[in-house]
Order: sequence, then structure tokens, then C-alpha cells
Amino acid sequence: MKGTAILYHDENKVTILENVEHSVFEEMKDQCGDKHCQCHIENKVIDFGAVSPVLWHEDEVDWDYGY
Repeated sequence: MKGTAILYHDENKVTILENVEHSVFEEMKDQCGDKHCQCHIENKVIDFGAVSPVLWHEDEVDWDYGY
């Protein structure tokens, strides 16, 4: 199952990752609160730094909804 992962950083920054496997989300969620949230995306190890919390939205986000 794929969906959208929402990562919250310090200083009100947000990273949104679409088309992410749920297993990758679980990997990030387990590292929530650590200094380095690392996961494997497209055969690369990505370090997102400190994230908290990490949220999941099944499927993709409809960015054009209502406009």
C-alpha cells in the first residue's frame, strides 16, 4: 500500500512525501524524535534530520480540492 507521509520538523517546516510505501513510513515513524530520521527511498538512504511527529495519509493528497 502506498500513501503520503507528512514529516514535521523544527521551525514549523514540513516535508511531504507522496507515493511512499507504508513500510517506509513505519521505518520513519520508528525514528520519530531521533536526531536523524533516515529511510530508504529509490535505493538511496535519505536523512531528514529530526522529525516529530510523522503522519500517514493513505493514497495521494488532492492539492487542487475546492479551487
